[in-house]
Amino acid sequence: MTKYKLVLLRHGEGAWNKENRFCSWVDQKLSNDGIKEAQRCGKHLKTLGFQFDLVFTSILSRSIQTAWLVLEEMGQEWVPTQSSWRLNERHYGALIGLNRAEMALNHGEEQVKIWRRSYDVAPPPITESHPYYKEIYNDRRYKCCDVSQDKLPKSESLKEVLERLLPYWNEKIAPELKSGKMILISAHGNSTRALLKHLEGISDEEIVNVTLPTGVPVLLELDENLHPLGRHQFLGDQEAIQAAIKKVEDQGKALPVEKK
Repeated sequence: MTKYKLVLLRHGEGAWNKENRFCSWVDQKLSNDGIKEAQRCGKHLKTLGFQFDLVFTSILSRSIQTAWLVLEEMGQEWVPTQSSWRLNERHYGALIGLNRAEMALNHGEEQVKIWRRSYDVAPPPITESHPYYKEIYNDRRYKCCDVSQDKLPKSESLKEVLERLLPYWNEKIAPELKSGKMILISAHGNSTRALLKHLEGISDEEIVNVTLPTGVPVLLELDENLHPLGRHQFLGDQEAIQAAIKKVEDQGKALPVEKK
C-alpha cells in the first residue's frame, strides 16, 4: 500500500542543453523552450491534483527557476523551498563547456557514454586554467555551503554524486517525507538519477541506461520505509516522453560528417 508519494523533476531545458554542451556547475537560466517545459509540467501536475508541502532544489538557477514556474502554474507559489548544493548537477570537471557530439567525434561515442552515464568513472578534473573555473569557484553561492570551498568537487562520478547527496536525503528530505509532507525535488539529470539508483536499488550496470528528459515529472510511490512499491513512472504523454528520452540519448552521438 502506498504510504508516500515523491515527485522528482529534471529542470527544464537550459541554453547549454540546447547547444549540447556539458553545463554542470556553470549557472545557466532556462531557454525559452525550457520555460515552456516547466510551465507544461506545472499545468500537468495541477491537473493530476498534486498539492506540495515542500520543494527542494539545487543552488543552480535552472533548478530553482523550474521550481518557481511549476509552482506558479499550480497556484502554489507560497510552498516553502529549500536549496542545497548537494542536489547540484554532477561536476563534469574538464569537460564543462564542451560539445558532446564533437567529443564523440574526437574520443568515440563509447568514451563519451562512459563519461556521461557510467557509475564510477569521473571525467578529468577541472583546473584553474579552465575558462569556467573562476566563474564557478568565485561564485558567492559556494561560500554558503555546508563544506568549505576547498572541499567542493573538481570532478565527479555518479557514485560521488550519490555520496554527497545521501546525507542531505537522509537528514533533510527523508524525515520530511516521513512526516507526511508531499515533496517535489526539482534538480538535475544526474542528481535525480543518483537518487533513483539509491531508492530503487538500480545496479551499477543498469544505471547507464536510465535517461531522464528535461521538464518531465517522475513519480515514485513509497512504503513506510521509503522503499519503492514499483518502478518510477514518467507523468505525461508517453509517446512524447519516449521521443524526449531518445533526444537526450542521442546527444552523445557523433554528428555525421557532411560529404563534400
